[in-house]
Order: sequence, then C-alpha cells, then structure tokens
Amino acid sequence: MQVPLLDLKAQYSKIKEDVLVQIGEVLDSQICIGGPKVKELEDKVAKFSDCKFAVGVSSGTDAILNSLMSLGIGPGDEVITTPFTFFATAGCIARVCAKPVFVDIDPKTYNINPALIEKAITKKTKAIMPVHLYGQMADMDAIMSIAKKHNLYVIEDAAQSIGSTYKGKKAGSIGTAGCFSFFPSKNLGGIGDGGMIVANDEELAAKMRLTRDHGQNPTYYYKFVGGNFRLDAIQAAALLVKLPYLEQWSQARRNNAEYYNKKFADTLIQTPFISPDCVTIYNQYVIRVPRRDELAKHLKENNIGCAIYYPMPLHLQECFAYLGYKQGDFPQSEKAAKEVLALPVYPELTEEMKDCVVQTILEAVK
Repeated sequence: MQVPLLDLKAQYSKIKEDVLVQIGEVLDSQICIGGPKVKELEDKVAKFSDCKFAVGVSSGTDAILNSLMSLGIGPGDEVITTPFTFFATAGCIARVCAKPVFVDIDPKTYNINPALIEKAITKKTKAIMPVHLYGQMADMDAIMSIAKKHNLYVIEDAAQSIGSTYKGKKAGSIGTAGCFSFFPSKNLGGIGDGGMIVANDEELAAKMRLTRDHGQNPTYYYKFVGGNFRLDAIQAAALLVKLPYLEQWSQARRNNAEYYNKKFADTLIQTPFISPDCVTIYNQYVIRVPRRDELAKHLKENNIGCAIYYPMPLHLQECFAYLGYKQGDFPQSEKAAKEVLALPVYPELTEEMKDCVVQTILEAVK
C-alpha cells in the first residue's frame, strides 16, 4: 500500500466546487491584489486567533520579515531564537542585517528552552522569536516574563501552529506579533505562497500594512522603505473556503496522532510529548528513534511517506558560519536533528493506511 506523507488532492476533492466559485469571483472582479477577499480573510483570521488585527502578506517568511522591519529591528540588533527550525526564522533576522542569537531547545517539546534565554540577552538584544514547532506552542509565560523584564519584543513564529493554544490562548495572540504561513502543506494551506501577521496593537498593524506595500501612503508617496509583501486575492479566496474546516481538520490530526501513540506504546518509538498547557494542531507528527535514517529508508522502500524536519540545525548551516557557532554548541538541537522523523498524519488517512504505517515501522524496529 502507498501512503504519502501528505495528500492534498484528497482534501481538495471535497471542497473543489466551493474553491472554484470563490476563485471565479476574484477573476470576474479582476481585483487580484488586496481587495474584499483579502480583507474578509484578515478579519476572519484575526477573530479565529483572538487578535484585534490581521495583515495578509505574501508568505510566512514575509510575515516574519515584515514584523522585523515594522518593529525597526536592523543593523546592530540581536534577536534570540532557536536553531532547530525552518530556515526562514533566522534567515529573516539576517536579511534585516540583525544578528540571530541561538538558544538550545527543550528536548521533549523541541521548542526554545526559556531557561536558557536570559543568559543570551545583551544590550543589543531587541526581540525574542519563539517558534511553535510542529504545531505545539512554546512556553509563552516564561518567554513573556523574560521579555517584559528586559523590554523586548516577542515575535511568535507560528507558521506551523495556526489554531494551537497555550493555556487557552491562541497562537499569535500572546506576543507583540504572530506570523502564520499558508504554504500548501500547512493545516490551513493555500494554493501557493501566502501568510498573515496578527497583532493587538493598532499602530503596529497600520505600519505593517504600509510595510507590505513598499511603505507608500498615499500611492507613490513613500513614508519609508518597505517591501512587496502583498497577499494575492486568489490565495485569500481559497483560504476562505478552507478556514471553516480548520478546527475539524486539526482535530482529525489529533485523532490520528492518538491512534499512533497507542500503537507505539511500550515500543522503541518515542512519540511526541505534548505539554499539558498546550493543544497542538500536529502540523507534523514527529517520532524519535535511534538509527533514524535506516527507518526512513525502510519506509520509503515500502511506499510510506516520511520526512525529516530538520536534518541540520541552523547554527551548523554554511550560510551562518559567520556567526561563529560550532558542533556541540547546542547539543539538544543536534541530537534531535539526527533522530526525528515525521509520519503521515493528515485528516484523510484511513484506518488501513494508518495500520500500514504502524506495521511497517514496527517490523523495522524489531
């Protein structure tokens, strides 16, 4: 049996007609950048995320970049974040000519370890950027306490976590700003690139709207140098169809994760640890095993989709060599990178498909 890591066609087949109607309305209007669809999506995502404001942008990466620019973070500044994340987290810090300062992760949640943050703070530190990895939020109370003490911004990289909660609070609603990605593989995925920033500060949200459109207001008069970070109306149209399904899709992922957890109990498979403070959306279901690469090879040979998020921490990446980090600086991130493996968890998995995944894995670890 073939079980892909993700099957977007299965999802699309159930909503195809509604998506085509929404896209047709955009094409008929020929309002293809911004416009009523984008505004409607912004309003609904803000409400969904328990935030006052939302700003649609061109990708999750540009959500982070816009946030950094709008907060005035740039040359000479430092931003504390995790090395165990997708490249964009630290890449955007470098793109505004600030310095990424890495802090190791909690080995159970894979999120930044708050106990290590304070000693990384210097006079140049301007922000902390926690990443809510795999769909589970970071320990935000501890992070916000440190930020308040040192007068720092907190930018939530919630690219994988729209709808996740921490002590009942939604991802993106706790920090200075929250950044979402609508990359097609996300729980709320578009039909191309897209993203959104949520915030509760009206002045900041207003600046973010200018920043996404080159900093102009009115047209052809520029307050500052911004970027071209605008959200396409066609993306907004597709996302408006998907948004009402998001909670049910995320619950289906939690159900599938629970199925795996039970099947892998009392085996060599280390299943995801979810903090009792959190409700995760399982953007990824990530197990941990010794000899991970052998298991991944075995799964692929048996037509079972899997992926490694992420095989090399950012502090060891060639592009960040100038930061001066070395092997051994962040041992928990380095160890996780050698052992984590994501399995299929998307809502449309059948019992037969899940059984096939489980049996193939258990055969291998024997």
